[in-house]
Amino acid sequence: MKKVDYMSVADQVMSQIKKGAFLTVKAGNDLNTMTIGWATIGIVWQKPIFMVAVRDSRYTFTIIEKADDFTVSVPSENMTDEIMFCGTKSGRDLNKFKECKLTIKDSQTIFSPIIDVPGFHFECKIVFKSAMDPAFLTDEYEKLYPEKDYHTLYFGQILDCYEIE
Repeated sequence: MKKVDYMSVADQVMSQIKKGAFLTVKAGNDLNTMTIGWATIGIVWQKPIFMVAVRDSRYTFTIIEKADDFTVSVPSENMTDEIMFCGTKSGRDLNKFKECKLTIKDSQTIFSPIIDVPGFHFECKIVFKSAMDPAFLTDEYEKLYPEKDYHTLYFGQILDCYEIE
């Protein structure tokens, strides 16, 4: 494990997230991972922030609502099948870790684990969340919500960022 400056890898991470990355969250005994393709990294409130969007209809939403933190694991190797599976199947119905042969590893600073794969890993403490209000969404993006299942945005202060090779 090698500590990295989150901003030095932000462009590379965001490029990969367009293809998919893993958002993992644990609250009590509840644990799930899902694929994210929409996120952002930057500075908010003078802090390093990783913002992720979770649709309220997702099983992960029920867990992250009870959680204090989350991790984002951005694989450096080809995990197209696992990313597709975790983005199309629900943790309500099956164990994604078992089905995809994904192992978890304890985080360095928070409760939610990381996916134990080569790549960049972010440990984030939830500092703010906001449910989307469609009244403020531009009409151009309304087509992204045909089922009206809007996202809640979770702003996580980046407490740790490292690479596993």
